[in-house]
Amino acid sequence: MPRSAPLTPLGISALSLLVEEPMHPYEMYQLLMARHEDRLVKVRPGTLYHAVGRLEERGLVEAAGTDREGNRPERTTYRITPAGREALTARLQDMLAEPVNEYPSFPLAVAEAYNLPAGVVLDLLDRRLVLLQEQLEFLQTAESAVRTKDVARKYWIDLQYQQTMLRSEMGWIRSLQDQLRSGELPW
Repeated sequence: MPRSAPLTPLGISALSLLVEEPMHPYEMYQLLMARHEDRLVKVRPGTLYHAVGRLEERGLVEAAGTDREGNRPERTTYRITPAGREALTARLQDMLAEPVNEYPSFPLAVAEAYNLPAGVVLDLLDRRLVLLQEQLEFLQTAESAVRTKDVARKYWIDLQYQQTMLRSEMGWIRSLQDQLRSGELPW
C-alpha cells in the first residue's frame, strides 16, 4: 500500500482545530483568523474547504452533522477520526524532529545582494528592519494579550519562537549594515 502524502500545513491546522471540538470549515477559518494563525499558514476560506474535503477523503475527518441557520446554506460540521489524530501526531513528530530546508527567499536575496550597490542594499535592509520591527511588536502585543487572558503557555510558544527568530534576523542585518558602512566588508 503506498504511503499517503504528508499533511499540508493547512491540513495540520484543520486537524488541530478539530481536536478541540467538531466544527464546520467556515468556523475553522474564523477561528484561525481570530487567532492570527494566518501568520503561520496560508489560509483562505475556499482552500480550507478543499483541505477539509481532502482530509475527509483520506478518512482523517468525518461529518458529524449538518445544520442550517436562516437563509444560509447548509453547513457540515466535521470531527477528527482516530486515523486523523494518528496522522496529526505522526506529522507533528516528524516536523519537530527533522529540519527541512524550506528555501526561504531572504537567504537567496542575501546570497545575490552583491549584484546591487552597497547603498541600495543598506537602504533595502533599513526598509526590511522597519517591517521586521512591526512584526515583532505585533507578536509582543499578542503575547501580552494571551498572558493577560491567562492562556496556557503551551498554546502560544510559537509567539516566543517567532520573536526570537525576528530578533536574530534583525541583529544579523544590523551587523551586516555595520560591516558595510565601516568598510569591513568591501563591496
